[in-house]
Amino acid sequence: MSVITVGTENSGPINLYYEDHGSGTPVVLIHGYPLSGRAWDKQVIPLLAAGHRVITYDRRGAGGSSQPATGYDWDTLAADLNVVINTLDLDQVALVGHSMGTGEVTRYLGTFGSDRVDRAVLIGPIPPYLSQAPDNPEGVPANLFDGFRQQAAADPPAWLKGFLDNFYNIDQFGGNRVSDEAYRASFNVAVAMSAIGTCDEIATWQADFRSDLPKINVPVLVIQGDADRILPFEKTGKRLPALISDCELVVIEDGPHAIPWTHTDQVNAAVLGFLGHSAS
Repeated sequence: MSVITVGTENSGPINLYYEDHGSGTPVVLIHGYPLSGRAWDKQVIPLLAAGHRVITYDRRGAGGSSQPATGYDWDTLAADLNVVINTLDLDQVALVGHSMGTGEVTRYLGTFGSDRVDRAVLIGPIPPYLSQAPDNPEGVPANLFDGFRQQAAADPPAWLKGFLDNFYNIDQFGGNRVSDEAYRASFNVAVAMSAIGTCDEIATWQADFRSDLPKINVPVLVIQGDADRILPFEKTGKRLPALISDCELVVIEDGPHAIPWTHTDQVNAAVLGFLGHSAS
């Protein structure tokens, strides 16, 4: 099993499980909560076929990676990504994040810069600032997040079931774009997360990325469904073109939060086109 050590907790290492396939210009795929690198299964093969080296990894607390009690803040998560890039000695990287993974991409570029990065893709993004504040009236009321944390701590499986239902818009796409097997696999990955990690991940939803966004000096593609129930389009992706200097926005009609899985063809076409590949 391939792992990269990103730190220690007490006497043990904090390891990230990763997969590294192919050759060519590297693409690093960063999944969202509460899934794992397997969430990118429908993107890996087309990217390999297009001639890319494709790296996926399980974020700390997820999949085959360590489940430490700390380090679920954006600075640490971005530092984890930095260790992955430096350990694998990647250059001219395309960073592709989905959901919470877009937080890593944004904070990484805001903190570490773009020396090793050529471009970035944000799918179902969490930036710019989800929490309502006097200078951010477009945000979501803060007490909503408190309720989420309380529910997740009290009954994690029940919380995750409701979350995943809205992640996939399962009432609309279940049995059609989302098979029962795929849904169960997602649920099994989600419940394997630590309770500490789940509550700490929810806390990060209130992070403010507005100071990171002006520092991004590479082309950015934003892809989002206009029926996203997890990170509503009006509060997230729709706002980003005004905050990032070089930003293209692709809106997927009726798309839920899980568009890499439910609307694969549209997402893959947009990503491959952004990476310079013509439609086949």
